[in-house]
Amino acid sequence: MQVFTLYEGSYSVAADKKFIPFNPETDDPKSRPASLFIHIQPFLVQLKDSLILFDTGLGYSNEEGQLILHENIRKAGFDPEAINMVLMSHLHFDHSGGMVHHRAEKMGLSFPNASYVIQRGEWESAFTNPSSSYKTEIFEFLQRNAQLIFIEGSGQLTPEISYELTGAHTPFHQVFLLDDGVDKVFFGGDVLPEPEELLRKFIAKYDFDGRKAMELREEFGKKAAAENWNCLFYHAKTKASGHVSLTAEGQFKIT
Repeated sequence: MQVFTLYEGSYSVAADKKFIPFNPETDDPKSRPASLFIHIQPFLVQLKDSLILFDTGLGYSNEEGQLILHENIRKAGFDPEAINMVLMSHLHFDHSGGMVHHRAEKMGLSFPNASYVIQRGEWESAFTNPSSSYKTEIFEFLQRNAQLIFIEGSGQLTPEISYELTGAHTPFHQVFLLDDGVDKVFFGGDVLPEPEELLRKFIAKYDFDGRKAMELREEFGKKAAAENWNCLFYHAKTKASGHVSLTAEGQFKIT
């Protein structure tokens, strides 16, 4: 099993929920008052004969009009049209924007040959939740044009892919574990978005249930250490992936 990080960039996000590109080397954080600064990196996994994508980023394009996500997939040595499955942790825009590609005023599927795997409750919530984090025009296009697989609860998608309904970040957020018999790869979406969140306990205001999210991070961290998971961190500032261990003092360590 091979894992490739598809770094889409760093962004500032203010109350208007707009993601503005931010280059830490040239941009001044003081020019973006009251903003959060986040990093976005979907992941591509080659699993036996399958190509799997974990979440799809914002769907922004480069100066040539090419989807940054497509550019990164090609740099990894693959054709975006070869993606078999897109596994979605949830449908907030910074995770789902890249499911489609905007060219001029036209919208197209970013991965026309892939099945998009989504929790049914998350899909239904996206149409009824008034939050601007959900872009229903994307989902309406997918409904008409994409191969959608709706799953419910927790279970086994294939012999190598299991999923778990966690809630916490959104009511129907889910995580995935890949196990090919040799390696185990865990994608925690926004329940475990960066390694720093394992190293300190806190309740985040942006989570639907911050306390549950904190408890889940602890639970997944212990499982990752016990079972030697390679954890993928979608919003990592430093280390995009890593293995978790526990120190003698019971603290988490990422290597």
